[in-house]
Amino acid sequence: MSSVLVVAGAVFANGKLLIAQRAYPPELAGLWELPGGKVESGETHSDALVRELCEELNVDVSVGEPLSEVVRPREGLELVAIRARIVSGEPRPVEHRALRWVDADDLIALDDAGSVVPNDRAWIPELVADLRVEPR
Repeated sequence: MSSVLVVAGAVFANGKLLIAQRAYPPELAGLWELPGGKVESGETHSDALVRELCEELNVDVSVGEPLSEVVRPREGLELVAIRARIVSGEPRPVEHRALRWVDADDLIALDDAGSVVPNDRAWIPELVADLRVEPR
């Protein structure tokens, strides 16, 4: 069975993290996630993230370091989150219901309310730590 690799963007600006609200599938619609998508054949993680965030948010990003946690929700599926910053464009929800900038407390509250896509929950401690040290 071939493996699917998905990259997600931990996009930071002004001490906040950009999250996106899922429009589909029905079981995930309304939940919040880090935007991103599948790595295509021959793409690096970074190239895939730049392409996906351009497609999903209409922005160009610079790619930084990956988060330490790699999420493997099932065999053959691997999710990697990578820190990024917008270099041009104003994010808009091309493929999502909505976008929202959150601080550490907002992210914790969304997680506590069960409003975060389950596969992204493993990254919350590291994202919260990043948000707590981000310059204001």
